[in-house]
Amino acid sequence: MPHQGLLLFRMAPLGMLLGMLMTSCFTFCLSHKNSEFALTNPEERSTKETERKETTAEEELDPKVLEVFHPTHEWQALRPGHAVPAGSHVRLNLQTGAREVKLQDEDKLRNNLKVLKKGKRLDINTNTYTSQDLKSALAKFKEGADMESSKEDKARQAKVKRLFRSIEELKKDFEELNVVIETDMQIMVRLINKFNSSNSSLEEKIAALFDLEYYVHQMDNAQDLLSFGGLQVVINGLNSTEPLLKEYAAFVLGAAFSSNPKVQVEAIEGGALQKLLVVLATEQSLTAKKKVLFALCSLLRHFPYAQQQFLKLGGLQVLRSLVQEKGMEVLAVRVVTLLYDLVTEKMFAEEEAELMRETSPEKLQQYRQVHLLPGLQEQGWCEITAHLLALPEHDAREKVLQTLGALLATCRDRYRQDPQLNRTLVTLQAEYQALAALELQDGEDEGYFWELLGSINSLLKELR
Repeated sequence: MPHQGLLLFRMAPLGMLLGMLMTSCFTFCLSHKNSEFALTNPEERSTKETERKETTAEEELDPKVLEVFHPTHEWQALRPGHAVPAGSHVRLNLQTGAREVKLQDEDKLRNNLKVLKKGKRLDINTNTYTSQDLKSALAKFKEGADMESSKEDKARQAKVKRLFRSIEELKKDFEELNVVIETDMQIMVRLINKFNSSNSSLEEKIAALFDLEYYVHQMDNAQDLLSFGGLQVVINGLNSTEPLLKEYAAFVLGAAFSSNPKVQVEAIEGGALQKLLVVLATEQSLTAKKKVLFALCSLLRHFPYAQQQFLKLGGLQVLRSLVQEKGMEVLAVRVVTLLYDLVTEKMFAEEEAELMRETSPEKLQQYRQVHLLPGLQEQGWCEITAHLLALPEHDAREKVLQTLGALLATCRDRYRQDPQLNRTLVTLQAEYQALAALELQDGEDEGYFWELLGSINSLLKELR
């Protein structure tokens, strides 16, 4: 008995050692057999699972094994590996977690296709295309592949070529047009020839003058008219026996004379001034005399030599007869305006010479030879101008008042001896006081009638 107890006591450590060794071997084998039971980082483990799932999904969606799913108007579950045609309605069922598909309603589909109707689209049958086909088409689009090889595209290109010409053909046509385009000079030569031709009718001659007037408004064109004798042809038209030809010839001359000294000089040398005065002095229609007076004013303004010749030829007497002629009241205001312009023009020339401290400039010397104010006093223009205040138009009264003021230094004694002028001024003063008061009520401190009232008051003060 003691012997057995001693034996058991000695074998106990050996059993413990053997048990520990077996436990170590079992743990080592388990760790090498299944790595999932090994101690690992949780994040790395999650990443590996995600990659494994994506790989599985890609294998399931491989275009080679895709099967086209044909939906209906009812919701149906969509299984993995099915391709859905374009335009289908797909949703995720939140209760079951499955994807479901059906065809769109006709109304919604029609609304979605409105935009497509605006442009021309290819007729694509979505049931016959896989995802691989779409990828291939997208690659060709990016590479800029030319898809216009069909018969329809060729027919469209041919139609465009028939409807439109190439740029080379257009350039050729423009070159041909440039050959036949006329310059203003060529047009004026053609119009003068038509006017001067004995084969042209009266209507054709009038039309030629009417068109010519448009071109001679430009200073260069009016001067070009001198180079081929066109101006003299038009001046000679004032001698025509046809009243309309006289009227339109004067119309052209008035446009050519305006602010064009070179043409004015040629016109004086060509006898235009004498012919214009003759037409005004003879019996003519009102419209004809309007255009002739327009030409005369254009010739005299800013041309002191022509003003000298005008006085020598009895121009003031011609204008006086024109103003006193019955039915010519409209021309009377224009004549008074011309006289005012001529008087103030000479005054401004003298003031300019004083400011420039020029004792004998050529322009001033020419104006000093124009004795206009003495001629106006001698021809009775002081009384004629004063009596024009009886005109009813405010604009006409304004111009007459301006001329009375310009002639005041010369006609002061005549004005004081004219009782009718004083009565007219007093009557107009009362009228324009009332009109000026109405302007003040409307908020106009210095309106049109206020200025006219000021001119009347100044004239009355000078005549007292």
